[in-house]
Amino acid sequence: MALFLQLLVVGIVTGAIYALIALGYTMVYGIIELINFAHGDIFMVGTLVSIAILNAFGIIGPANLPTGQLIILMLVSFIGSTLVCGVLGVLIERIAYRPLRNAPRLAPLISAIGVSLILQDLGKLWKGLNNVLFPPVIPQVNYYIGPITISNINILVIVAAVILMIALQFFVTRTKTGRAMRAVAQDREAAALMGVNVDRTIAITFFIGAGLAGAAGFIYEVQYGSTIFSIGFTIGLVAFTAAVLGGIGNIVGAMLGGLLIGIIQSLTSLIPDSNQTHGFGLPLGGLAWASAVVFAILILILVFRPAGLLGQQTPDKV
Repeated sequence: MALFLQLLVVGIVTGAIYALIALGYTMVYGIIELINFAHGDIFMVGTLVSIAILNAFGIIGPANLPTGQLIILMLVSFIGSTLVCGVLGVLIERIAYRPLRNAPRLAPLISAIGVSLILQDLGKLWKGLNNVLFPPVIPQVNYYIGPITISNINILVIVAAVILMIALQFFVTRTKTGRAMRAVAQDREAAALMGVNVDRTIAITFFIGAGLAGAAGFIYEVQYGSTIFSIGFTIGLVAFTAAVLGGIGNIVGAMLGGLLIGIIQSLTSLIPDSNQTHGFGLPLGGLAWASAVVFAILILILVFRPAGLLGQQTPDKV
């Protein structure tokens, strides 16, 4: 039971990051019905930008910083990563997707894959082929709740992710721009006739979705401490699975899907393997099956419930 509870905490932390990335997938699909396969690589850019900002301030390794200075540096890195990725998302939409908005669906999909490859190559050119380390500037403090160990970094990740999710839900449901986004998602032509600036609304959607990926990139680095140019592809696929599980196009569904995938992925380590042993003395081999389990879930969802857990089956727009 102690191992189960500990893995549950790990799954929630990981799932919160997946959820933030999945939100970008689901927002873009909801408004223009495009699977933005470059989104995971925008997350990768966010991880690199968050490291570059700290490096620019001379932080390249462990540093014993005063609390006030540490908070300011973390906020600058977080906001910088979010804004850079948000602007990058808008540029990608303007250059690669907007000219193909009325083209057959295969064309923007191929464009998205092309943008993904370009971003990966830019990541290689910028930081090389090897892992890039995030300076461990936040001293880790562990707290014990019965048999569960949770660190201050775990708490920071969960709190930051929850705040961003709540803020996004409030923005989409309670603001004028959010109502415009929902109107464009429902019927683009009718929204234009009612005075909604469709191009601007779609650009704002890309900015927010990509900005959340940048924020997730910073949070990921705080939690795991390293990145590589190819991480966007692997993490992006898992986040896409989370979006499909929750219901692609459904914001709450993306949050739920991310958390569920994170928990399921973590709990797969309970699958026994006689050749491996966990620190608790229990056989452990499921980590090798984590990706297989995640994509098996994707296949099952696509076969038996294509709309996802919270999605609704709707006819194609004409």
